[in-house]
Formats: sequence, structure tokens, C-alpha cells
Amino acid sequence: MNQSLLKKAKTMEPRFPNKSTRVFGGESSGILNWNDIKYPHWYKMYKRLVGNYWQADEINMSSDVKQFPMLTASEQDAYLKIIGLLSTLDAPQTRTALLVSLYATDPSVQSIMAVISQQEAVHNESYSYVLSSVVSSKEQEEAFQLGRIDPILLKRNERLIAGYNQFVEKPTIENILKTLVYSTLLEGLFFYSGFAFFYNLARDHKMVGTSTMISYINRDELEHGRFIAELFRATLAENPEQHTEEFIEWVYQEMRISVDLEMEWSSYVLKEVEGIDLEEMRGYIKYRANKLLRLLGLSDLYPGHDENPMKWIRAYVDNFDGTKTDFFEQKSRQYTKTSDLNGFDDL
Repeated sequence: MNQSLLKKAKTMEPRFPNKSTRVFGGESSGILNWNDIKYPHWYKMYKRLVGNYWQADEINMSSDVKQFPMLTASEQDAYLKIIGLLSTLDAPQTRTALLVSLYATDPSVQSIMAVISQQEAVHNESYSYVLSSVVSSKEQEEAFQLGRIDPILLKRNERLIAGYNQFVEKPTIENILKTLVYSTLLEGLFFYSGFAFFYNLARDHKMVGTSTMISYINRDELEHGRFIAELFRATLAENPEQHTEEFIEWVYQEMRISVDLEMEWSSYVLKEVEGIDLEEMRGYIKYRANKLLRLLGLSDLYPGHDENPMKWIRAYVDNFDGTKTDFFEQKSRQYTKTSDLNGFDDL
């Protein structure tokens, strides 16, 4: 199998055509005409991504500020640990999306990855924003340290980190494909027990500002996951020598390992949280894994897990229709732009 290192795409090369010949390792002038790209439906994906624009400080946190001290100790602990987890996952995505784009010889991929990278930066900012709203500076710092010191979290992220760093050190087609698989796992699986925690709070009318922000992040991640899976399939189709039984089994194995790690993490962080059935959560994680495998063009690993067992999550996750709707009132959310005040003027 050819494992030659890819070169970074040139910024401009007028000798080459505008329409790229390949996603990676191809020829393109660097000029982007959205009406003349190799995969025309990617323009719709770009438009959907751009249409999701939002900012963290648009969300009024005043109610959350009042409610956080009234959460149970278990809820507060899970809140801080999960924000720590999410920040650990989103921070490297900003950089990874940019790194992948550097090797893309299709300018449409470069543009889409630029939008994804920008949105991941907004996600990471939003975690700082919500924590600064509800806890002290010391507690904020402790939450952001979790990704470096919590043993369960370190174990959970170990393979992902190693895969991303392998791509940095050795940018081959195989390692790009593996990075896209890890990105799909991150965007489509590793966030979801954390998202469920915040949606569960919102079911009890708790921390609705935080859950609103999480729902916007969730919507972004769904679009990111769809595009990254498309990019994986296109890259694999353009490089058929990579489509081996060994590689496909590697994908399945990484999915199995990731599902086990996600179930271990969810049991660790949610075990004392009222309202979440851990058996249902395990089924939900397997359901998410099957959905991701189908996006990647592969078959289900978990028979009998083709429906969402946590049906109450559907109001937040599966039925985004392009509008910002409220779970309780089912109408457009009314923003209060609070800027850097985080709603404290409403106390």
C-alpha cells in the first residue's frame, strides 16, 4: 500500500483546472467556483453550515446563574465534568479541521473546513462563557484541567489524541482517512452522553440557557459529522487501494472501542444523576454508533439498536428544522443579548 507523504496544497497554481481532480493529492488552481466543483452537493452542505451562525453571548444565562447553586451536588459535579470534557474535545477540532484543509486540493473542502474550524472555536468559547456565568474562576480552571488529569477522561481520549497526532507527524492518505474516522466519532458519538445530561436538566426546567447553547452546538456537530463522513467516503472512493478488509475492520474496531469507552464514561459521570437511565444511555450510544457507520457507508455493528431508546431527546437532537425552537414552548427562542455581562444585570 502506498504510504507516501502528502504535500500541502499550493495556494494558487494557475496551470491546474479550477475543478479539483482529487480531494487530496490532486490538482486544482485554488480558485473556487461553487458552480463548478467535483461534488456539487457539497455546496448545500456549506450553505447549511453557514446558516447555523450564532454567538455564545447571545444566550442569556441569568436564570442559570440563579439555578446552579440549587442543583444537587451530583448535578453540579456532572455539569463541571461534562463541560470539561466538551472543551477537551472541541479545542483540538479547531486545529484538526484547519490541518486537514491544508492538504485538501479541493478548494470547496478548504472552505467548508474553514467554517467548521470557526464553529469549533465558537463552541470552545461558549464553554468558557457558561462557566464564567455560574462558577468562580478557580472552579472554571479546575473544569478545564480535567482533560489533562481525570483518568477516565484521559483513557477515553487516548486513542483519538494518538490518531490526530499521527496525522500531524505523518500526513498520508491512510492517516487522513483515520483522522476523518476519529473526527466522525468525536462529532457523532463522544459528545452525546454529555448533551443528554444538559437536555435532562432542561426537561426539569433547569439550566435552560446552557441547554439552549448545547442544542446549537449539537446542531453544528450534526452538520460537521455529515460532511466529514461524506469527505471520508469521497476520499476512500478516490483511493481504492485503501479500501481493504484490514482497513474496514480497523474502522469497526475503533467504533467498538469508542462505544465501550463512551459507555464507561457515561456510567462514571451520570451514575448519580436523577432522570437518566444508564441502560437506556448504553442503548442510545449503540444507536448513535450504528447511525455513524451508515454515514460512513458501512453496516450496523449493534443489531436491534436502530431506534433511539431515549425518545425524549428527539426534541433536541433528531428533528432540527433550521429554526431555533424551544423545547417547552415550541416557538422561536427570544434572545436577550447580554454580551460580557452574562445576565448579571438581571439578578
